[in-house]
Formats: sequence, C-alpha cells, structure tokens
Amino acid sequence: MRPDLALVADLVPAGSRVLDLGCGEGDLLAHLFRERSCSGTGVEIDPDAVLAAVRRGVPVIEVDIDEQLGEFADASYDVVVMSQTLQATRRPADVLQEIGRIGERCVVSVPNFGLWRHRVGLLLRGRMPVSHELPHPWHETPNIHLSTLADLEALFTSVGMRVEERIVLDEKATRMRRGLAANLRAGAAIYLLTRERSHGTLGS
Repeated sequence: MRPDLALVADLVPAGSRVLDLGCGEGDLLAHLFRERSCSGTGVEIDPDAVLAAVRRGVPVIEVDIDEQLGEFADASYDVVVMSQTLQATRRPADVLQEIGRIGERCVVSVPNFGLWRHRVGLLLRGRMPVSHELPHPWHETPNIHLSTLADLEALFTSVGMRVEERIVLDEKATRMRRGLAANLRAGAAIYLLTRERSHGTLGS
C-alpha cells in the first residue's frame, strides 16, 4: 500500500463504514477490512481496477463521482475517503458538499501545486511541472483542477468543511514533522474534515 494510504488508514476509526471514492484496486479498503474491522464500498470507473478490487474481495461500484453521488443517502457512511481524487473531478466544490452530506467524517488527500519546486519550474522554464506528486505531462494528466494548499483550505471553508487534522507530506509522500511553510514545502497533504455545525447538511 502507498505510504500516503497508510496515513489515510490511520485516520479511519476501527469498525467504520467507509466509502472510498476513486478506490483504484481497493488497496485501502482491503487493508481497512483486514486490519481495522471496517466495512464499506469502493467507487471506481477504471474497469481493470474494478476487476482487481473485486477479485480481492472489495465491493466496488461504478459511479460517476461528479454526477451520481446523490444516489448515496445522508450520513450513510462513517467515513468518506477521496485519496488523490478530488483534483480529477469536474466540480470539486460540489463533490465536497456531497461527501460532507454522505459521511460523518471525510478524509481528502491532494497534491500541492504550490510546492516550491513547481513554482521554480514554472518561473524559470515556463513549463508545467512533472514530479512524484504530479507524474503525468500536462496533455495526459487526469488532474484538471490543480491547487495550492492555501487554495484548497479556502475552498473547504467556503463549502462549510472544518479541518480537524492536516498531515503534510514531503515530496516522497513521507509525513513531515513540521508543517511550517507547508504551502511551499509540501508535496501533498491529507485532511480530516467534518461539517461545520452552522451549515447543517451541506447543500441544503
């Protein structure tokens, strides 16, 4: 399992009902089922990944995250996970509102476009960055909404999500001991989110 997924797993309480949006081959859910006595469902659109997940005993459904999250009932899961997926959605704000409605807690991880190396590359070379966190050239990337951590945290606030915990990762997806100047130094970040009480059910 990817190092960042191990950190995501640590944010999921034992016995939780988990919805993993963009679950890939089911690595995270398989781990949570085995090690944390969790139950849950994966959502994936890649047919090969769906088949691989099902073969390892992970229940997966094919749902368009941008269009079909309304099929899930309010508070139907304890935790909704979006690991390296939000930036690949067409309407991230709407998706965040939906996952806040579906889950009591949400775990979201994203690459940080504000990493100093990316900024230097744009400034000096005038080219879109390719890195461990953003491994695809611009014309092949599934990421359509790249953001800095500052941008992302502002979006969380605007849709009524409160950051309960932030884990900052370096360029090798290892947890950084200090989060100082994270918007410049972090390759990615993992957020534990809950709904702001004043917003009630998001999207209502």
